[in-house]
Amino acid sequence: MTGTRPAVFFDRDGVLSEAVLVDGRPYSPRSETELRLEQGAADVCKQFRDAGVPMVMITNQPEVARGTLTRETVDRLNALLKKMLWLDAVYVCPHDDGDGCACRKPAPGMLFDAARDLGLDLTHSVVVGDRWRDVSAGRAAGCATVFVDRGYLERRPEDADLVVAELPEAVNWIMTRVRSGHRGGDGLAITH
Repeated sequence: MTGTRPAVFFDRDGVLSEAVLVDGRPYSPRSETELRLEQGAADVCKQFRDAGVPMVMITNQPEVARGTLTRETVDRLNALLKKMLWLDAVYVCPHDDGDGCACRKPAPGMLFDAARDLGLDLTHSVVVGDRWRDVSAGRAAGCATVFVDRGYLERRPEDADLVVAELPEAVNWIMTRVRSGHRGGDGLAITH
């Protein structure tokens, strides 16, 4: 059953919190001391909270399956971000590519679970991510997508509805879509 409320779905590392960069590739922080909010993330989330737009964090955390990070640490970091950013819910995929789960982005499982659990309308929602997997998951779920281009040395998405350098640049575009129900598809890019 499809819900009636559009939402904003945020990836975690590189969107809400700073990713730890190693050789141009993003990784998760390993402790509270490494966890830092991305510039503008708190202000962006406050704007959506004040507007009554549900916010859900969806995050791949394959380090759990790989044994390099415990589920307890991941849950602790997520709980801290949820509280700091007024998030409505957090969904985590602790699997790796070889596990064949339905939740690891680019699969849309976390989005479908959130829609079911929270009564959300995916066709009028927006997914914001910094990797091709985020954009592909959003597309597979029928959402509009925003790619925050951090310049990582890896594959880039080819079909994001909006490309920005920083999260705050996407706020007005996202707000328009979730308020009007327009799905996107205009392929805009905001660059500096």
